[in-house]
Amino acid sequence: MSDNGGFAVGLLSYETLVHAVAGAMGSVTAMTVFFPLDTAKSRLQVDEKRKSNSTPIILAEIVREEGFQALYRGWFPVISSLCCSNFVYFYTFKTLKQLAASGPGKARPGKDLLIGVVAGVVNVVLTTPMWVVNTRLKLQGAKFRNGDLQQTRYRGIFDAFSQIIANEGVGTLWNGTLPSLILVLNPAIQFMFYEAMKRKAGKGGVKISSAKIFLIGAIAKAIATTATYPLQTVQAILRFGQYKGDGKGGVIGSLSNILLLLMDRIKRHGPLGLYKGLEAKLLQTVLTAALMFVVYEKITAATFKVMGLNKKLKQ
Repeated sequence: MSDNGGFAVGLLSYETLVHAVAGAMGSVTAMTVFFPLDTAKSRLQVDEKRKSNSTPIILAEIVREEGFQALYRGWFPVISSLCCSNFVYFYTFKTLKQLAASGPGKARPGKDLLIGVVAGVVNVVLTTPMWVVNTRLKLQGAKFRNGDLQQTRYRGIFDAFSQIIANEGVGTLWNGTLPSLILVLNPAIQFMFYEAMKRKAGKGGVKISSAKIFLIGAIAKAIATTATYPLQTVQAILRFGQYKGDGKGGVIGSLSNILLLLMDRIKRHGPLGLYKGLEAKLLQTVLTAALMFVVYEKITAATFKVMGLNKKLKQ
């Protein structure tokens, strides 16, 4: 009996690792394909004076002013951060989901939401420094419409880390952590809808096609992104590190900065200003998430098939 218990634990650990690696590889593949859309979104969020034109117009402006390579500026740090972030998230999410499945009660959307929130908190605490650095590198060399934004001079990921720590303090690496913690609702909502729709589509043992997985992933991400977008804009501004705020520190100061940024956006651009860049964000995140889930499902299915594991263990 103890042998069976040890085998089950080992199998669970291996299965979770497969899901984590597949999730990381899926996100890297999808982000690489749609990276220029992420570039357009970042410019609109941080550069307040850039007009919120359609995404193709913004991409054309960037290419004309800075060259085609600017669309992929900061690709490596973003991909590195995304790979680590999704590995941590999928590993935590699947571990907690397996533990929940071994307990009483069936799978429920509410349970998936709670698991997603916990996985998101773990992910934010561990990976925020990487996201702060990649935001800086992605915007380095950009031609800003807002003259108040200063150019940074980093030679790469490690130089960015060392300069930020030396010049701004270690705490700066966790800039935007509070909105990020609130934003754990984004992937949590996404996974809640994704898991619920996938369960419904696969009811009765029906095989779910790649096209259906793509559609389910797109719908889940569109709902999550629209619901949390204003906070994502605040998060990007704080990570860029050039917002001075009211000078207060701690949680109260962070909350104050979030409210000030939200109110300032409304004051300058009206309520719709909170959604500046949403079109580019939806295009990027929805398409990226949809493709990511397709690659993720294909990798996990192929791996479990090759290793001869029972398909039901994946659920």
